[in-house]
Amino acid sequence: MEEKKPANKDLILRERLALQRTILANQSTFLSFLRTSMYFLIAGLSLRNLLKVENSLLIEIALFITAFVIFVLGTLNYLKHKKSILENRKHIGDYQLEYYK
Repeated sequence: MEEKKPANKDLILRERLALQRTILANQSTFLSFLRTSMYFLIAGLSLRNLLKVENSLLIEIALFITAFVIFVLGTLNYLKHKKSILENRKHIGDYQLEYYK
């Protein structure tokens, strides 16, 4: 019968830290999308007061739509990657179960 080698604690720690970095990177990316969306929203809100431009209403509406699209895409991107990260978390479990026995 083949004897199993004990799990490497460094490997478990490294994988856990990599997973935490990936989660934080996903959150940071979502906040970047949110920030960009807010910039477009503020630009749309302040355009009429800042500049005297013809058809400023159309430009404001375009900026509002752009802000909304960026926000929706950022949210969908965040949720998609969060689901992927949670699905891949189970690969660390094999090492954990072997280590804690």
